[in-house]
Amino acid sequence: MNTAHRFVRPLLAACVLALAGCAKPDPDASLAPGAPALTKITVQLDWVPEPEHGGLFQAQARGWFREAGLDVTLVPGGPNALVNQRIATGQADIGQGESVTTLLDVQKGLPLLQVAAVFQNDPSVFLLHADNPVRDFKDLNGRKIMARPAWIFLDYLRQKYAIDFTIIPFNFSVANFIADKGFIQQGYYIAEPFFITQGGAPAPRYLYAWDAGYDSYGVLIANRDWARRNPAALRAFLAAYIRGWRDYIEGDPAPSHAALKAANDKNTDAFMDFSRAMIVKEKLVVGRDAPDSARIGRLDPARYATQLKIVEDLKLLPTGALKVSDVMTTEYLPAP
Repeated sequence: MNTAHRFVRPLLAACVLALAGCAKPDPDASLAPGAPALTKITVQLDWVPEPEHGGLFQAQARGWFREAGLDVTLVPGGPNALVNQRIATGQADIGQGESVTTLLDVQKGLPLLQVAAVFQNDPSVFLLHADNPVRDFKDLNGRKIMARPAWIFLDYLRQKYAIDFTIIPFNFSVANFIADKGFIQQGYYIAEPFFITQGGAPAPRYLYAWDAGYDSYGVLIANRDWARRNPAALRAFLAAYIRGWRDYIEGDPAPSHAALKAANDKNTDAFMDFSRAMIVKEKLVVGRDAPDSARIGRLDPARYATQLKIVEDLKLLPTGALKVSDVMTTEYLPAP
């Protein structure tokens, strides 16, 4: 999805943020005589700062990136963040994106490498009113759906279920959904339901992409050449990042939420509490079938083999054009 998969949230002007937040070490400590210089890392977000970036902002606010010898800059995204393109051209070293679309960008020649999971299961879904007669994916045949036309999942559904539907391009609003009980739209179910209920409509129900066999990751993507030149920095970054997610979902999210408010003044306490609660309840970071938090950040090569097969079957990628090792690696993740 490359992940302009966001829908209703207000836009922020693109600006570069290097938030250290609260509980940070002395910012001048690294300038002491003999102290090693911090390694600068630029991270491109896929959307404006929100709880879906909680692990990054918690690690930043707690000072764990700096503690690891890193000077991390978090760059807000938006509908046209162009995450993979910014990584490929060296405008960012790491970015947050979606795994399946990134496979196609690798095939196009972009020097991208998926290095860690953000969400074990990407939370993009179809949103429906509770009394909508659509109950499963086959029922979408002949319907109108507001969605990103480039979402590969749409082609997957057409092929798997031999159905077709009309796509209405996004307008970055849930107004139509609130007004029309028959309306169906793509959404990030850790966010859109909050705005729907705030707009006076009942909470929606969902059709989850993974229930159709399309199980993509929310993922961290690195510039392949940068990763090869900076293995120690990338390993240090991912260790701090995983620590940030664990602390955000298991501990006190206040440091991250304070930093998220500073980065995006549209973040209310109510929205951030709702979104974090959904992330925790749905076990998106740890994995729906995981007994504990040991899987935070982990990537499974077998799932990438399945994802490659999906895009090959859709004729979006020549069969055998890419191997799993061409698109992802676990070598920079800390030992379990």
